[in-house]
Amino acid sequence: MNTSRIPFRLARWLVDRLAAYFWPVFDPALGMRRRFFSALKGLAALAAAGLTMLCVYAVALIPFTPSIADLQKAKIDQPSMLISSDGKRIATYKPMNREWVRLNRVSQHVINALIATEDHRFYQHYGIDVRRTASGVLRTVLGDPEGGSTLTQQLARNLYPEEIGRERTITRKIKETITAIKIESTYTKKEILETYLNSMPFLYNAFGIEMAARTYFDKPAQKLDVIESATLIAMLKGTSYYNPVLNPERALRRRNVVLSQMVKRGVLSQAEFERLKTRPIRLDFERQPEAIGIAPHLAAHIRKWLIDWADRNDHNIYADGLRVHTTIDSRLQALANQAVNRQSDALQAVADVEWGLSSPRLISTSAKAYVDMRRRVQPFAYFWKSKNGLLDVFIRESAAYRAALQSGAEPEAAMALLKNDSEFMSKLRAAKTRLQAGFIAIDPATGEVKAWVGSRDFKTDQYDHVAQARRQPGSTFKAFVYGAALEQGMSPNKRFTDSPVEIRLPDGTIWRPSDLGEPTGRRMTAREGLIHSKNTITVQVMQEIGPKKTAELARKMGINRSKLDEVPALALGTSPITPLEMVSAYSTIAASGVYRQPIFITRITDNKGKVLAEFATQDKRAMTEKAVGDLINMLRGAVDQGTGQAVRTQFGLRGDFAGKTGTTQNNSDGWFILMHPRLVAGSWVGFNDPRVTMRSNHWGEGGHNALLLVGDFFQQTLAARLIDSRADFPFDRYYESIWDPYFDIAREWLGGILKDWFGGERARPAPLPRASPRRDLRFEAPDSELSQPDFEQFGGTSDRPEQRQLEREAEKNRLLERLRQKQQLREQENRATD
Repeated sequence: MNTSRIPFRLARWLVDRLAAYFWPVFDPALGMRRRFFSALKGLAALAAAGLTMLCVYAVALIPFTPSIADLQKAKIDQPSMLISSDGKRIATYKPMNREWVRLNRVSQHVINALIATEDHRFYQHYGIDVRRTASGVLRTVLGDPEGGSTLTQQLARNLYPEEIGRERTITRKIKETITAIKIESTYTKKEILETYLNSMPFLYNAFGIEMAARTYFDKPAQKLDVIESATLIAMLKGTSYYNPVLNPERALRRRNVVLSQMVKRGVLSQAEFERLKTRPIRLDFERQPEAIGIAPHLAAHIRKWLIDWADRNDHNIYADGLRVHTTIDSRLQALANQAVNRQSDALQAVADVEWGLSSPRLISTSAKAYVDMRRRVQPFAYFWKSKNGLLDVFIRESAAYRAALQSGAEPEAAMALLKNDSEFMSKLRAAKTRLQAGFIAIDPATGEVKAWVGSRDFKTDQYDHVAQARRQPGSTFKAFVYGAALEQGMSPNKRFTDSPVEIRLPDGTIWRPSDLGEPTGRRMTAREGLIHSKNTITVQVMQEIGPKKTAELARKMGINRSKLDEVPALALGTSPITPLEMVSAYSTIAASGVYRQPIFITRITDNKGKVLAEFATQDKRAMTEKAVGDLINMLRGAVDQGTGQAVRTQFGLRGDFAGKTGTTQNNSDGWFILMHPRLVAGSWVGFNDPRVTMRSNHWGEGGHNALLLVGDFFQQTLAARLIDSRADFPFDRYYESIWDPYFDIAREWLGGILKDWFGGERARPAPLPRASPRRDLRFEAPDSELSQPDFEQFGGTSDRPEQRQLEREAEKNRLLERLRQKQQLREQENRATD
């Protein structure tokens, strides 16, 4: 039997049967009665055939609607949450601006108005109200269309718009009906009602009854009165058409229709209706901002990772109610937010005033003076006046300019158009001159991130300056130069001459790094070179160990995502690095040389507490304890005596601290990282566009900008006793002995004599590795090189033995003089004590 012809035969049989019913209708020989009944039989057969085909079509559509399993899994809007280490909710992941509320937290007036208006037989039907559907079809035929959908059908349409569709077709209606029946078989009436009220849109980015109540009446859904409830339910017929903000009269008429329906269904008295129908709609309207939490940049950073993790593990971060337990301490995060906001606002005032005045002089070393002056100064007025060409560059780089060109405008016309657009120009200037900051704090003992502030304000700048922004770290990178040298056996007391340094680069140019002040020509230890952040000393240390070993150590300590150019200028921090990497690397120092990859999630659980995944970091030794102990002592000196002293003098920090400041070319970037045995915190301060900088050298230095954020944070942290202020690093502090100069002289004399006897001359530093040419951006190198006489004059090694002898004698005299001065100082202190 040929089964392929069955549908054809069935269709032919159906046509024959219908023809048999309708043929007598057109036979004039038959009586009127017989022809009438034949017509009825034909219509009945036709209706039966149509109903049968519709049922067959509906059955065929069932696989294209959500399954029962999908409905059971789709517990709507159970968003994942970020939980702090101290049990506070710090962020919620939801696809839209909605807050889910239980039905018992919704005003009964809302429920009464909804059921009375939209589906008064809600508790009697099973997803489809046959009477209402038939009425809707009849009204449509008569030209007065009226919706016949039940609340369950509307919910099906809202929950599964892609599966069901929005077009007014028979297919959509069938899918909607099938899905409604499935929903009724899966959920209780209470659950359906609750889901409906929490999923309906109410304009202005408000989804659900709770956000609607807050948006239009500034109160929770539980406190809505009957008029307010009726107003919101009235919007469901057409949110834009019955918008009470823009169309109050139309919304009032529809509200009264809802009230009349409540009277009709017995949930509102006629007397109450008469009293309420004349009352106006009194709104307390305010758009509801989406909650961003206390650590929005970290939440955004985790969201990207979490989506990928959820996809790989068959979870939905918006519906499965995951609980992501983070390492963030909500108290430390709050203090970090306050410190960044408070100090950045003050530094913004400094920049506004300094660039607002034509005079370049330093007004004050106190930010408060600038805060007081800002009201009398046009911010950045002198900057824009003196850098008019830069403003044109900013305009050409803008998206608006590119859009104008793409639309066919000529470059000159596009430029003129934008310059005449005051709103565009105001926003452009504000964006370019808004000071930014990044801040992060890590527990060195665990690698756990405790605070993360990606910018001054997430609403105005969502770019993350902790994990995304790569900026030159300046002198904060010097710790790795000295660390690599210590690993190679260099003593912290090894002496170098503070004199001009010149390095021939592979491209033949000469690089001459220098400091803000002129070289002193005196001898100083490596320890003093790091404490006082001497570029000339740091570069000499780099010459001894080479950029390759420095880069290798930095990578082992945590700078493992940013590219490090293995060139001499790396010593001064010219390779851009993220604050996350820098603070992680300093955490390795604070952890006695053990690298722990930063973690910000400890575990993920479901909403019932079942652990789905756990995360931990592993320990990897990056430095020997001897070398890291010496390095911590050197960095202690940078805080006690060097460029980081303000944390002691200005913020009064007491305890075992070590750290380093950093500043880059033209004051583009300010850095400061401070280490404590229990917490390491670091900040970066600058403008998003490095062509905009702090004006004065004082306020452009990391020791006067980024340090303020870290100092403020630690001051508040210690005051709140959130870390143990008595904790110490496991290394004794360095105390200079009066005998140290003698030991240094003996070592140098003995070393020089032995090298002269057995080596002919002192060993010179190993040649620099060849690398792509790169200059230190802060100190541009000229294209010439020094002649031999000049090289010797500025500290180069001479081949003459008598010259070396003179140098040793001079050094001996300098050290003896230094010893005499120290002895005099001690005698004065003893007399003062007596």
